[in-house]
Amino acid sequence: MKRWPVRAHDQALAGPVVGSVLAGIGTAHLAASYLAAMHRVLPVTFCTVFAAGANGRIETISAASSYGNTAERTAERYVAERFDRLDPHMAWLAGRKLPKRPQLWLGHHRAEEVEDAAYRAACYSDVGIRERSSVLLLLPSGQRAAVSFYRSLAQPDFGPADFALLEAHAALLADATAAHGRSAVAAREAAEPALASRLLALSLREREVIGHLLAGKSAKETAREIGIELTTVRTHQYRAFRRLGLRTLKELMRSA
Repeated sequence: MKRWPVRAHDQALAGPVVGSVLAGIGTAHLAASYLAAMHRVLPVTFCTVFAAGANGRIETISAASSYGNTAERTAERYVAERFDRLDPHMAWLAGRKLPKRPQLWLGHHRAEEVEDAAYRAACYSDVGIRERSSVLLLLPSGQRAAVSFYRSLAQPDFGPADFALLEAHAALLADATAAHGRSAVAAREAAEPALASRLLALSLREREVIGHLLAGKSAKETAREIGIELTTVRTHQYRAFRRLGLRTLKELMRSA
């Protein structure tokens, strides 16, 4: 397990990569945008984005995988069981002295280096993940974030060339994540407090569906954009409405 400060880079980044990263800001597809961007430069299987405030509360959760919704389900368990307290990168950031300027690091660890057995099984061995490389951000306000890319057992180990590519894109990913966090805070402040607090009780997929509906998308459009069946969208919508105490889409729009 290792971490090192990101060095300043003046390397020009590819336009499509930058565009893919920026396209996710303020949307429910942040990790998917990061994953699509990095697929252009190196092979990775999962991407997760976890950010926590100075009080330790998780503020941003986004996950995406190259196949199915394995990463999303894993992220739901990560949040439900508060694995962020066991996550070696997030715990390390939480223990650092607050800096005067934003700090940016790269981190890397293998599955076998994760000490907690339950966390290791849920986020690594049970889903076939070998290792994780992360862009780590710590702000003077105490907010911290980890943008992580994972390789499966079928992929080669991360090597020096991979770390160099991640380091070259670290500032872009960190800036996009910070911007996403600011947009999320603004959205929460604009929403009715009662609704905002209830949204946190939803699963990641339920929140994703509700986000599309709040953006004016139909259930059919939501299914197409997320990549799931229309009946599955209806099921998530029904469960979310029940948890939110809503009966119709009009009630949801009035609550936001």
